[in-house]
Amino acid sequence: MTRAADIRQQVSGLPVRLAGMNWAAFSTAAPDLAAITEQRFGAFRHHVLATLRRDGSPRTSGLEADFRGGELWLGMMAGSLKALDLRRDPRFALQANPGEGTGMAGGDVRIAGRAYEVEEGESKAAYVEEVEPPQPFHLFRTELTEVVRTFVEDDTYLVVQVWRPGAPVRTLRRT
Repeated sequence: MTRAADIRQQVSGLPVRLAGMNWAAFSTAAPDLAAITEQRFGAFRHHVLATLRRDGSPRTSGLEADFRGGELWLGMMAGSLKALDLRRDPRFALQANPGEGTGMAGGDVRIAGRAYEVEEGESKAAYVEEVEPPQPFHLFRTELTEVVRTFVEDDTYLVVQVWRPGAPVRTLRRT
């Protein structure tokens, strides 16, 4: 087992095979939900990231999510509290911006997982070359542990779609 896998297992308490999947693997496992999720995140630039503070309480912050090269990337300013939170505890939740008004076209979408910082090297250099982010910055690669979409169908049902690694998308309908 690699050092990264050891860390993921220690943090999650789960066997490594259930620890999470990258965006490409999720897109293959649940292509319809992945397409809707990307569409919802692509509709607006800023979203809400939840991380865990040192004392375990939640911290919410604005963030731009970047789906690129089969990964969901989280970039943030150097030394930001959310970056320091993720360095200490990689668990996160990311909520798509619901947009103006109450229509929420496409529904409410949330992603949960773990974020691991990408240090200087080939991956970060390629990202910098393509995106040209302000320097210096933190870049995190994510592993997904859950994707949830909630929406109203036919003005009758509240529909909740839930995906977790190793399982098909579960759909629940409530009246």
